[in-house]
Amino acid sequence: MSPAPESKQDRRPPYQHAADELRRDILQGRIKPGEQMPSIRELQERFGVANMTARGALNVLRDEGLIYTIHGRGSFVADHDAAGEFSVGYTPPAWYLANRDKTPPQAEQTEGSPDGSGATGDTLIEMLTALRDELRALSAEHQELRREVEELKSQQSKSQS
Repeated sequence: MSPAPESKQDRRPPYQHAADELRRDILQGRIKPGEQMPSIRELQERFGVANMTARGALNVLRDEGLIYTIHGRGSFVADHDAAGEFSVGYTPPAWYLANRDKTPPQAEQTEGSPDGSGATGDTLIEMLTALRDELRALSAEHQELRREVEELKSQQSKSQS
């Protein structure tokens, strides 16, 4: 990653620059849904950053729902349709949209909260708690499916022997 020109110094941290470039690769289809993301070591070399900085970039993309990680296997691009809509309801961050399109998105103001989301603090906490519980349930279901697949593979290999 080349440093920014002197006239346009960006004060965002390096992990954010790396996340921006990886996000662009995903959204432009250079890294396709289901495809494995580059390893931490490859990201370190590509962006000239430390291990934790590369991990931070992947964490940003994971938090946004663009990628998911399977322990011991790596990070993969989340599924999305031809229109670029991610199955997890991904919406790029406002600062990304502002930089990409050069015009910040216009947010609709609704009553109930200063940020215009219409949600109060208690409602947000309830929504986040429900989301956390749903993610935990999905993670448990995913682990169970992985166990079943491994069991089926071992049965298949025993029957072929």
